[in-house]
Amino acid sequence: MVRTRITDLLGIEHPIVQGGMMWVGTAELASAVSNAGGLGIITALTQPTPDALRAEIDRCRTMTDKPFGVNLTILPSINPPPYAEYRQAIIDSGIQIVETAGYKPQEHVDHFKEHGIKVVHKCTAVRHALSAERMGVDAVSIDGFECAGHPGEEDIPGLILIPAAADKLKIPMLASGGFGDGRGLVAALALGADGINMGTRFCATVEAPIHENFKAAMVANDERATDIIFRTYRNSARVARNAITAQVLENEAAGKPFEEIAHLVKGARGREGLENGDLDHGVWTVGMVQGLINDVPTCKQLIDRIMGEAESIIAERLAAFTTREPVAA
Repeated sequence: MVRTRITDLLGIEHPIVQGGMMWVGTAELASAVSNAGGLGIITALTQPTPDALRAEIDRCRTMTDKPFGVNLTILPSINPPPYAEYRQAIIDSGIQIVETAGYKPQEHVDHFKEHGIKVVHKCTAVRHALSAERMGVDAVSIDGFECAGHPGEEDIPGLILIPAAADKLKIPMLASGGFGDGRGLVAALALGADGINMGTRFCATVEAPIHENFKAAMVANDERATDIIFRTYRNSARVARNAITAQVLENEAAGKPFEEIAHLVKGARGREGLENGDLDHGVWTVGMVQGLINDVPTCKQLIDRIMGEAESIIAERLAAFTTREPVAA
């Protein structure tokens, strides 16, 4: 048993959280992670309306009696979704844990806190984590450069970012980006985190609601099989390398404006690919941790394995380094 500030804060058995992921964070995956002793997360904006989110939360409750949370990501947009209505749906549904991410979350954090909801905010820099702490969140999830999705613009890997954040934060912290096994969990704890947040690794599980072709690709791919796109637009995103990313990078190198590639990278196109199994249909988010993915287990098998590995490393491998007899000269 590994008990940390995160397990105590969130009321979970193991210090493993499934990050909110667009098109993937549904009741099937969230309930499976929670039933396995971690914290599953439903992604609010995957649902087309606030009422659909209410229904998805209700459906998840029929699938688990363990704690689970909801992710609300706030991004600048010409036609933003009705964030306040999604927020109210989360509150009305009695959710006790929310993962926030994105742009200027203060009003959302304040409203959630007024209702006694625990808030975990995702960030990619120490200064953002400290800002979230001042904002009143209960914990932060800090993403290193290895992560899938948006790693920020400063390219700080987790090996530096996690302890740098731990040195300055008072609240609990999840380490995110590049985690997929017991070795990673032990490393995160050693660096000062209180648990790990996994996205890509949970995509390669039986319960993840994506086409089997994508799961097989994550097993086959190595740690080099990602691209960073949108760097020239100051909105860097780590995604799987495919025919679409080649076109995007070619256009970026030529100095083309975002409007000329928008049709290639729109969310609906990515979702269609995840459903129909075409790896080159759109962009799909994945991290460098692909290099550590060798199978497609159930969420329970994965979490049990991670915890077994972690406890063995702590009790045996690491303990051995402090108990060996000195080597004779």
